[in-house]
Amino acid sequence: MKQIILGTAGHIDHGKTSLIKALTGIDTDRLKEEKQRGITIELGFAHFELPGGQVIGIVDVPGHEKFVKNMVAGATGIDLVALVIAADEGVMPQTKEHLEICQLLDIRHGLVILTKIDMVDADWMELVREDVREYLSGTFLADAPVVEVSSVTGRGLPELTRTLETLAAEVPEKDIGHIFRIPVDRVFTMKGFGTVITGTSISGRIQTGDEITIYPQGLNAKIRGLQVHNREVDRVRAGLRTAVNLQGVEKAVIRRGDVLATKEALRVTYMVDVRLDLLDSAPRKLKNRARVRFHSGTSEIMARVVLLDREELMPGESCFAQVRLDEPTAVLKDDRFVIRSYSPVRTIGGGAVLNALPGRKKKRYSDAVMSQMNVLHTGGLSELIELFVSLGRFEGIEQGELPFLTNTGRKKLDEALRSLMARKRVA
Repeated sequence: MKQIILGTAGHIDHGKTSLIKALTGIDTDRLKEEKQRGITIELGFAHFELPGGQVIGIVDVPGHEKFVKNMVAGATGIDLVALVIAADEGVMPQTKEHLEICQLLDIRHGLVILTKIDMVDADWMELVREDVREYLSGTFLADAPVVEVSSVTGRGLPELTRTLETLAAEVPEKDIGHIFRIPVDRVFTMKGFGTVITGTSISGRIQTGDEITIYPQGLNAKIRGLQVHNREVDRVRAGLRTAVNLQGVEKAVIRRGDVLATKEALRVTYMVDVRLDLLDSAPRKLKNRARVRFHSGTSEIMARVVLLDREELMPGESCFAQVRLDEPTAVLKDDRFVIRSYSPVRTIGGGAVLNALPGRKKKRYSDAVMSQMNVLHTGGLSELIELFVSLGRFEGIEQGELPFLTNTGRKKLDEALRSLMARKRVA
């Protein structure tokens, strides 16, 4: 059965956590401070079985502006977003920022949930509906279903369940024929079991007994056990909230932002070539070599953005750039990322990784570099293979590097290579 992850988004105190509890019976606020303050600080997790038997994993994210970086981490790997808007307040600052983040991460499916409908009258409700539809115009949620719910009375919950079942059927299957990856969002020790990490599996598959590598450290470990929705399983595929019990590695050497992946399948780098989009709402232009916070997967790394064909990027514009990181990372081509300003901290843009292992600093204002970037951005698989072979110059490249460089499974790569060799494009 298809695996689905639903993530919440929305402003603080708009009822995201209460909604999940009403829907699933699970309170995702697990920290003492969250209970005392009445707000979500860390990521919360739940699951819900639809009438047809489909189980949806749920990631509850914090709505407070101080914890947006946790929201970005939680949004990694989600298939559906539930944009939660309180009927008594309407669209608020973090409603907007969370929606922008979802768009930057290329999330394409979702719904809008108007909560706290028991607190407003019919006239106010109509104004909120109009305001929300106007705001969502031009976004990926412009035509999304809108469900009105009260977590207190239970009104609207049956309709929400039916809507989720319909949307789940529309979500495409994830790729399981490629590198397995879990960006780590939690790591802890369980008595009698040892080190456990949790995260959303975003590609590939693994099973108990497999050897994996933890990046960027390059540490190898063995999978001692797997859990999905609090149940032990023998194997895991892309699209599941997963707990992995690791053998041969200590908790102290793993942290949020690390990536658990197929053994020795990734490469570590301090720079990535990207296509960068600056949001229309960015408060100012982005200058060459600007200091930013680079969010990819569940990681946050300080970095500088080198613009390759200009001195500054204006709000609403896009360009090719090289992101030079203060710490190592392990990503793949086409991975989405978000950038936030250094200070004051706010979301200003994002985009897609084009080359996960540039190897050298890019020359600015170079026609050759821009030609390469265009192929990386829009080229098909055969063009990408030819480009990476040419970048290897006289040495070429190892065939085993292509799955990593192109972020493509072996079957498709073999077909493309056979075609290129038949045409004598590569040897």
